[in-house]
Amino acid sequence: MLYGFIHRASSADKLKASLDASVQRTRAIADRVARASVDKQAFSLPAIGAEPGAQATGPVDIEAEMVSLADEQIRFETTAKLLEKTYASLRGAIRER
Repeated sequence: MLYGFIHRASSADKLKASLDASVQRTRAIADRVARASVDKQAFSLPAIGAEPGAQATGPVDIEAEMVSLADEQIRFETTAKLLEKTYASLRGAIRER
C-alpha cells in the first residue's frame, strides 16, 4: 500500500545515501591511519580525488586525519538527525490519516 511512498514524499533516500557515503569516507580515513601505523610509515593521504583505499602519495600530519575524522563524524550525526526528523514527520503524517 505504501510502497514507494517514502521515496516520493521525502528526502529519506538521499539522506540514507549520504549516511552510506559518510561511513565509506570514515572507513577510508581509518584504513589510512591503520595502514600507516601497522607499516610503521609516516602518516599519509592518497592524492586528491583518489578512490578510497588508494595508495598514499606523501606524508601528512596526523592532526589532518583527525580533523577529517571529526568533520565526517559531525556530518554523519547531522545527517542522522535529519533522517530521524524526516521519519518522525512521515509517521506523524501517516497517523493523522
